Amino acid sequence: MTSSTFPAAGASRADAPQAAGLSIRHAVMELGDGDTRVTALDDVSLDVAPGEFLAIVGPSGSGKSSLLAVAGALASPDSGTVTVNGQDLSQLSQGKRAAFRLSNIGFVFQSGNLIPALTAADQLRLVNRLAGGPKTFDPVPLLESVGMAHRATNRPGQLSGGERQRVGIARALVSGAKLLLVDEPTASLDRARSREVVELLARQSHEHGVATVMVTHDHDVLGYCDRIVEMVDGRLGAPAPVR
Repeated sequence: MTSSTFPAAGASRADAPQAAGLSIRHAVMELGDGDTRVTALDDVSLDVAPGEFLAIVGPSGSGKSSLLAVAGALASPDSGTVTVNGQDLSQLSQGKRAAFRLSNIGFVFQSGNLIPALTAADQLRLVNRLAGGPKTFDPVPLLESVGMAHRATNRPGQLSGGERQRVGIARALVSGAKLLLVDEPTASLDRARSREVVELLARQSHEHGVATVMVTHDHDVLGYCDRIVEMVDGRLGAPAPVR
């Protein structure tokens, strides 16, 4: 299957901020001190539209993790702006930024990053409670959407790597997040499971209108993405063709 299975979102325009999705303008971030100081983000501008599935590729140390951090309100750039779903993150206090992140941004990590003692259903219930969601929240429909309803009562140790990632995707969407940030989701999976997980990410992104940014070294799954950009030395290069 290739990305043509899904309708691609519109191309980004660096000079036209979006009201929804993700919009980064001229972000600069430096890390370290003295001789070890490096420019992690070097005048980065990027738009990801609602429902668009973007992949960022590039060598280790190129700034991909820093880009995810500023996009996810986990860090602030030294200069430039980051806007998520119409909200300029620089205008929020630290407390309000944390609350905004919880209800607007979902994260999917390499290993699912699930809490070992909680069942799949309880993973979702916890996020719903932390986000101030409805007391009558039922996690089963969301687990069903990622093919995991039959594993609702299982804990992470009873799930395969691919199953843990599926639960992680469902958990990231609990609060109705409109931005999904995905860090190397296939790093610990075999080829078949890798394709299943990334195909699921593409489907969830398109069906729920979620702007999704995936950092990956796995070129075998890039065909599921709407757009691919390369990052080198803190800069985003020209868009790469979807394979």
